[in-house]
Amino acid sequence: MRYGALLALLLLAPSMAGATDHDKEVHPVKPAYTNHLINESSPYLLQHAHNPVDWYPWGKEAFDKARREDKPILLSIGYSTCHWCHVMEEESFSDPDVGKAINDTFVAIKVDREERPDIDQVYMRAAQLMTGSGGWPLNIMMTPDKHPFFAGTYIPKTSRFGRAGLIDLTRRVHQLWHNDRDKLLQSADRLADALTHLNSAGQTGESMKADVIPHAYESLAKSFDAVHGGFGSRPKFPSPHNLMFLLRYWRQHHDDKALSMVEKTLDAMRAGGIDDQLGGGFHRYSTDERWLLPHFEKMLYDQAMLLMVYSEAYQATGRQRYADTARRIIDYVKRDLTAPDGAFYSAEDADSEGEEGKFYVWTKAEVEQLLNKDDAEFAERVFHIEAAGNVHDEATGQLTGANVLYVDEDKSETARSLGLGEAEFDRRFESVRKKLLAARDKRIRPFLDDKILADWNGMMIAALATAARALHEPAYAEDARRAADFILHTMRTRDGGLLHRFRDGQVGIEGQLDDYAFLSWGLIELYETDFNVRDLQAALDLNAHMLEHFGAESGGLYSTSDDAEKLPVRPIDPADGALPSGNAIAMMNMLRLSLLTGDATLEARAAKIAHAFAGEINGMPSAFCAMLSALDFAEGTGFEVVLAGDRDSADGQAMLKAVRSRFLPDKVVLWRPEGKDAGAVVKLAPFTAEQKAIDGKATAYVCRNFQCNLPTTDPKRVLALLEESAK
Repeated sequence: MRYGALLALLLLAPSMAGATDHDKEVHPVKPAYTNHLINESSPYLLQHAHNPVDWYPWGKEAFDKARREDKPILLSIGYSTCHWCHVMEEESFSDPDVGKAINDTFVAIKVDREERPDIDQVYMRAAQLMTGSGGWPLNIMMTPDKHPFFAGTYIPKTSRFGRAGLIDLTRRVHQLWHNDRDKLLQSADRLADALTHLNSAGQTGESMKADVIPHAYESLAKSFDAVHGGFGSRPKFPSPHNLMFLLRYWRQHHDDKALSMVEKTLDAMRAGGIDDQLGGGFHRYSTDERWLLPHFEKMLYDQAMLLMVYSEAYQATGRQRYADTARRIIDYVKRDLTAPDGAFYSAEDADSEGEEGKFYVWTKAEVEQLLNKDDAEFAERVFHIEAAGNVHDEATGQLTGANVLYVDEDKSETARSLGLGEAEFDRRFESVRKKLLAARDKRIRPFLDDKILADWNGMMIAALATAARALHEPAYAEDARRAADFILHTMRTRDGGLLHRFRDGQVGIEGQLDDYAFLSWGLIELYETDFNVRDLQAALDLNAHMLEHFGAESGGLYSTSDDAEKLPVRPIDPADGALPSGNAIAMMNMLRLSLLTGDATLEARAAKIAHAFAGEINGMPSAFCAMLSALDFAEGTGFEVVLAGDRDSADGQAMLKAVRSRFLPDKVVLWRPEGKDAGAVVKLAPFTAEQKAIDGKATAYVCRNFQCNLPTTDPKRVLALLEESAK
């Protein structure tokens, strides 16, 4: 149901604005205005600290002022790399006339959605109810009691083409608030009821349909673009959690089409402009169906999830190109998104010098000026550089002369067309790439959002640990370890809880579900990589804290803790978005922890999450791929492998190599050391007490569905047992 009557009354039809980035101009030494955001740590809030709009951060002071002065609230939500957020800031929020109109009518509040995903989640749901769509910037008008009566995305300064401008809208709301307030309050009441109804997930008692996983697969198959890869038309998002679901479906159900969809998508993305061909790492999404022209922002969570799926695809197929892509993602993250303490920054903007993509695109003249004739011709052929360019002006549709670099999917075919062997092609490609990258690094870089978020770091820790195993690169686990240590030692509360954000030496904002779920995920992956029992203990502790403070009566998990600030509704959401669902990751974590420790109560608790959201999942299974991956793990009766002995010995390493040589996503691996070091593992996993090394050799115990095979010291036998167990 949409609540559009008031929108018609206010002459509003705001369209959804996509999420991209923008570089921020340096403020004058003596700014004309300074508002209440000046002492915040969020880069996004600080970008608005010198607006004539008298912005407040979300908090008691702003709401008290609204009640005292009898004003509605203008809530504006965005993030530092959001292009349309900055368009609105430059066009409207920096304008003194707009500032005066807003200040006279509203108490204005700015929120960084990456710092406060709970606020964003509640009011984005309201926007979708009222308008049928959503996006950022998200602009909400609401009562001092936090009940919204209007929602929109980008709003121009002045009215045009039937779309009400911000000044006209503000005047209209001022008139309604003072002369006809009942209309606004009635709309707010209806919307509050609708939000409450939508938030009652898990109350129907519906059971999960037996064929829900095949239905999700069929839905993805129907929307698959067989020509260009990916799903649907433009714009195209990578949605790596969907690809991870398909990999698991292929493994569990032996459906080669599922694997082919994954491979086609990964091949097309790694060749396209969405992949930074010079510096590594992926841009946010593609504006076209070919993955050619991206929105150029780079987000940490995209790097993490894509690193994970490329690493898993390498394990599944053995294709070197997936390993190469995974390594390039890691190179980018280590070079450009890693803080000195080892944790990871949040994002890089799309724009520099006021233009989106300027840092990344090339003209043919620039390439020919930089490289010698042979290298320039090679680069122009390999990266598809044209004199007219391949980027169109949005207003005129004409080519601009700028080129987004992309390559052919089949490298060997390109090499043959140039008369080069693959080894010589690779040598020349790498030489030219490095020259172009070195020149690009001299350009003005996009803005870096240098806040550190616990949840996004958790995902990158998980991805690096996964890559370390799949690519046999222990150094990647060391990178994950540094980040994990920083989060665990710096971003904790006295009672063992998590804090969400760190920046500029300041830590704050109470941890939310994603912080606990994603960091626990990272710690489980890290444990299965270097078998430090402290990681397993930390994951169990965080999981226990999460269950104590986030559990819903339905069996699901709220997004916020039981002592968090009260919003119009306490958000709860099992569906995937740009990130996999926190409920889904928590469910998978508990299934894995149950196998790792032998604690069956964790498996039972995971089942409650699936049951809580069964009705929603049955209705649209493909929107819940992360949850269905967990369900697939549970239904496949995942198995545990206990390795006993000296991990650093030659036979210990051979055993590990065997276990990690296959894509087996429904297994967990414990290492039980010998001697006094065994005590910590046995304490957490009592069933390992008698699972010891045989004759001083590394020994594997492969168990599934409460049955264990005879132990073996032969890596080949272990592989056979794993393959047999996975059938």
